[in-house]
Amino acid sequence: MRKSTRFILVMSVSVMICGLLLFHARQRRRDDARMVAANGELVASLQLTDLCLFTEARYTRHPAMADRHAPFQDHPLALEHFPSGSLTTPPSFHREAP
Repeated sequence: MRKSTRFILVMSVSVMICGLLLFHARQRRRDDARMVAANGELVASLQLTDLCLFTEARYTRHPAMADRHAPFQDHPLALEHFPSGSLTTPPSFHREAP
């Protein structure tokens, strides 16, 4: 088999795979839109509040509902032992005014 024939074969297979991926993405978007709409109706019917940001510590699940000293509940000088505590900041009403 010539190199050019092999190249054309590989390129045509690659183009077909890309086309299938685009078709799959379109189908998934349509299916996901239905699921998002159903979840929106569920949230509205159950009157759920904000999204849970992290699952590991109670003060990172919903920062607006956490008290100021919750990260240091074990000891006042304790270091942060949950990684999500370094990814989110306290709500503005919990921060010290300059």
